[in-house]
Amino acid sequence: MIMSRIEARRDEDTVAAGPLVDRLLGGLPPEAVLTDPDVTASYANDMASFCPAGSPAVVVLPRTVEQVQHVMRTATELRVPVVPQGARTGLSGAANATDGCIVLSLTRMDAILEISPVDRIAVVESGVVNAALSRAVGEHGLYYPPDPSSWETCTIGGNIGTASGGLCCVKYGVTAEYVLGLDVVLADGRLMSTGRRTAKGVAGYDLTRLFVGSEGSLGVVVRAVLALRPKPPGQLVLAAEFASGAAACDAVCRIMAGGHVPSLLELMDRTTVKAVNDMARMGLPESTEALLLAAFDTTDPAADLAAVGALCEAAGATQVVPAEDAAESELLLQARRMSLVALEAVKGTTMIDDVCVPRSRLGELIEGVERISEKYRLTIGVVAHAGDGNTHPTVCFDAADPEESRRARESFDEIMALGLELGGTITGEHGVGVLKKEWLAREIGPVGLEMQRAVKQVFDPLGILNPGKLF
Repeated sequence: MIMSRIEARRDEDTVAAGPLVDRLLGGLPPEAVLTDPDVTASYANDMASFCPAGSPAVVVLPRTVEQVQHVMRTATELRVPVVPQGARTGLSGAANATDGCIVLSLTRMDAILEISPVDRIAVVESGVVNAALSRAVGEHGLYYPPDPSSWETCTIGGNIGTASGGLCCVKYGVTAEYVLGLDVVLADGRLMSTGRRTAKGVAGYDLTRLFVGSEGSLGVVVRAVLALRPKPPGQLVLAAEFASGAAACDAVCRIMAGGHVPSLLELMDRTTVKAVNDMARMGLPESTEALLLAAFDTTDPAADLAAVGALCEAAGATQVVPAEDAAESELLLQARRMSLVALEAVKGTTMIDDVCVPRSRLGELIEGVERISEKYRLTIGVVAHAGDGNTHPTVCFDAADPEESRRARESFDEIMALGLELGGTITGEHGVGVLKKEWLAREIGPVGLEMQRAVKQVFDPLGILNPGKLF
C-alpha cells in the first residue's frame, strides 16, 4: 500500500520542480538547494552494482536540524519522496534516488558537538566522517571502534543507517552496539529523541536500535550519542599461510574455541591473494591458497600471537609470520586493505556480496563459492572478517558484456542462497537497500515481512521516506 501511493504520485503530473523548490527555499538558504540536472545526477546512486536509480527533482544540503524539519514538512505537504543520504559509499543501493525525489544529503551537518571522557560518549551530527570522529576522540585517550573499510569518507549517519561493521568487529562489535541515543526527524517533520546518555537504560521499547539499520526508511537521523571505549594499546599482527581454505577456516575455529579475543581476524582466499600480487607486487607466495591475518591489542600481544600461531600450525599452516612492531604490522595489513581494489582491477567491475554465516560453517561457504565460481565461469575472490563469519565474496566481471553480467548476478544470488542454507544471513554489514530486498523476504519470512511493513506504516504512513528500499 505504501509503494502504491508513491507510484500513483509518480504517474500524476507531480508537483513541478519550480513550486517544490520555492517551498524549500522558504526555509533554506539558496546555496543549500541544488537544481542543476548535471549536479543532481551526481547524487543519484551509491557504489552498488545492478541497482536502479532515478532522477532527483532537487538535492538539499541542510546545516541545521530545523532545516531538515522544514524539508520533511514540505515533503509531507506535497507528498514528495525523500531519500536521505550520507557519503554514498554504501554497497546495496540504499542511498539511490527515486524519480522526482528530494535527495536529503546530511554531509554538511558535520559537527562533533561533545566528547566526554568521564561519560565516555560523543555527541555528533550525522554528517561527521567516521575517521574524523576516531581521530578527535583519540586525542582524549578514547576509541570509537566501528571502522568500515570506507572509514576515511563514510559518515556516522550512513553507518547508523546501514548498521555498518568493519575489521574490528570480532572484538568490539558493530555500529549498533555503540549507538546510545538518537535525534530523528520524522516523516512529518517532528523531532524525536530516543535512547540515553547513561551507561544503562531500559525505559520503554528500544527505538534507538530500531533506527539502526533502517536505511532512512523510518526517519532522518540528525544527531547521535555514541559510546566510546578507552583507547587500546597498539596492535601486533600475524600472517599465516595455508595450503587450503579449509585449513585456514579450521584455524579460525581453533582460535575462537580456544577463548582468544583477537582485535582482527581476516581471511583472503587464493584468488584475492593473486589479485593483490598482480596489482601491487607484494611478494605473497603464489602457492598460498588462503592467508589468515590475526591481530591483538592486548597488554602482551606477542604472547597472544605466539599462542595463535601455534594453533595455526596445528591446523596446517605452511608458514606463520608474526610482526615484531607496529611498522611490520602495518605492512602485513596492506594486502587486506588493498584486496577489494585489486579484485576490481581483475575485470573492471565487481559485485561485493556480504553473506554472514556461523563461524563453524565458514569453510563450507568458501568451498561453495569456489563451486559457484567454476559453475558460472567467473572470477570470485573471497575476503572475510573471519572472526565473526562475515564474508565478502566478490564477483569480478565485465559490465560491458551482457552475458557475463547476467552470470555475475546469478552467481551473486546463488551465494546468498548458500549463505541462508548454511544458517547465515544475506547481509552482515552492508544492508538490504535495493540489491537484496527480494532476499530479505526469503530470510525473514511472510510474518516477519508483515510486521516490518507495519512498523514502516507507523513511522511513515505516506510512504515518502526512501521508498522502494528494504521491501
